[in-house]
Amino acid sequence: MSLSKKEKAARRAAFQRMTPAGKAEYIYTYCKLPILLGLIALYLAGSAAYRQLAKKEVVLYMAHINISVGDELEARLTGGFLSASGTDPKRAEIDLSRGLYLSDHPSLENHEYQYASSLKLMAAINAEQLDVVLMNQEAYDIFSRKGYLLDLSGLLASDGALYRRLEPCLTVNTVILEDNSIEYTLNQAEQYRAVTEEAANGLDLSQFPLFQGAFPEPVYLGVVGNSPRLPAVVQYIAYLAS
Repeated sequence: MSLSKKEKAARRAAFQRMTPAGKAEYIYTYCKLPILLGLIALYLAGSAAYRQLAKKEVVLYMAHINISVGDELEARLTGGFLSASGTDPKRAEIDLSRGLYLSDHPSLENHEYQYASSLKLMAAINAEQLDVVLMNQEAYDIFSRKGYLLDLSGLLASDGALYRRLEPCLTVNTVILEDNSIEYTLNQAEQYRAVTEEAANGLDLSQFPLFQGAFPEPVYLGVVGNSPRLPAVVQYIAYLAS
């Protein structure tokens, strides 16, 4: 119930006559809930503002599949690129997904690991949050067959000098355009059939000075076909090759 002007004035006068201890007790008794709610709202607003100000722009999304990269090399693959491109690491970053695993024939203990990695990669591709993939031969074959990778000869053609330098590193792999895998798996077809094509959709990184001796087997770079950050991808590939 609202108070009249006379009642409000009387309460203010009574409050003014209280001792400091009495005023503190009155505020604690009757005003602690509004004050607490106000402090909570202020904290939440401040936290949201801080997160927004501290949030970094993602320059590239990258994944490592079936490979293990040491700390020194990883620093050069991420922070090294940002520094070389003149980007402030405090305001930008490369979003890196490490330790992903793909296999056509995973062992029993790795089956769940493979399944979880597949789901994560599919979600990232569908959300356009995967640009560059570093992978071993098996993962490269899987990505290529599924048609996830961009033809790099077309991507690099925009920079003639870069293309000529990287042409010996381009690798060709098979892309499945269509097949009867579902029917074959369900025993509705006697033979597996597929329509395929070849595409230059990988770069053999073992020929790059940065990667020489870093891995016991060839490692390939692929670019996801629906990446919306292709200018940054080309800049990144040029950095790796420099």
